[in-house]
Amino acid sequence: MDLLNTLVDKGLRRELPTREEALAVLATSDDDVLDVVAAAGKVRRHWFGRRVKLNYLVNLKSGLCPEDCSYCSQRLGSTAGILKYTWLKPDEASKAAAAGLAGGAKRVCLVASGRGPTDRDVDRVSDTIKAIKEQNEGVEVCACLGLLSDGQAERLREAGADAYNHNLNTSEGTYADITTTHTYADRVDTVQKAHAAGLSACSGLIAGMGESDEDLVDVVFSLRELDPDSVPVNFLIPFEGTPLGKEWNLTPQRCLRILAMTRFVCPDVEVRIAGGREVHLRSMQPLALHLANSIFLGDYLTSEGQAGKTDLDMIADAGFEVEGADEVTLPAHRADAVGGCGSHAGAGCGSHEDAGCGSHEGAGCGSVCGSAGEAAEAPAVTAGAAANEPRTDLVAVRRRGAGTDLAPNA
Repeated sequence: MDLLNTLVDKGLRRELPTREEALAVLATSDDDVLDVVAAAGKVRRHWFGRRVKLNYLVNLKSGLCPEDCSYCSQRLGSTAGILKYTWLKPDEASKAAAAGLAGGAKRVCLVASGRGPTDRDVDRVSDTIKAIKEQNEGVEVCACLGLLSDGQAERLREAGADAYNHNLNTSEGTYADITTTHTYADRVDTVQKAHAAGLSACSGLIAGMGESDEDLVDVVFSLRELDPDSVPVNFLIPFEGTPLGKEWNLTPQRCLRILAMTRFVCPDVEVRIAGGREVHLRSMQPLALHLANSIFLGDYLTSEGQAGKTDLDMIADAGFEVEGADEVTLPAHRADAVGGCGSHAGAGCGSHEDAGCGSHEGAGCGSVCGSAGEAAEAPAVTAGAAANEPRTDLVAVRRRGAGTDLAPNA
């Protein structure tokens, strides 16, 4: 169709689509979803080939967050039965990270619940970054600690952090409906602080919270303007005990359209399928690899992901390959830009020519399917069930890895 041909041409030139074009992608029918995937796949392969970057989450501090982000199992007032623990020691965090790196991850994402770090917290995380870097040559480390105060991004950079994650999550217009204890502007400010400190900025969204197509386009266009090097796309997992616990709005086909729209708007950035892929994409996850060039390996912050070996098999079976530690993720025009990891001025996606809690990379809400044993005991899903029927059988609280005595899933 003419729309897709136009979007492919623009993506290969790093040209911003119009809002109408982005909305039209989301409005395509399920009958056209393979055409949409094929078109966006051309853009993905042009900039990233068939490589898939693996990232690994370490939840440094879980639960008991004072913020009220409606999507998050760690929020103030959440009754979700998640793990709750205070700061992991540097050696504990480094041991947890090693499991993911052994499974093929090249980036470790260090996450902590809370509004934002104190200076003492920055010291703790700095010690953890140094421990991980000393024991794992060439590893990338991304910190995700919430809202940053002046000077904290610089201190993390000095400690060896390569990137900082802080998701916008939803559009500015609907942000106050999701969170009231901080603002959309607070989140933007933190992403800008990371940029200014020379960190590679990572910022994304959560789909499935009841937002409109216009909201999705708004947040992705805002992300392009902010110019992060990586954009995690999370799909809400409704945790029992949270305000959004009954929101089941996604189908696999809608998830694919959201990822395709994100790729067309941000053609040359690392688009990462984050929390919720196992629950909402399900058996269509391999198709999503034609749109995104990055995934999380293993478990998420408070929820379980599919087995690491299953991820690796999926990547190979779909004809992709795991990105090696010695390979540069970003296209040269971004990787070589001033500031190190990112392209922060006039460089394609996010070019500038024209946010405490919720520091939860993988969405915090990224509660995804558990082990095969748990799935066997879960309620059966009847044949012919509606595509968007709630799949509570695929939601499993993390009980292994960081903060426990059990081996992680990696």
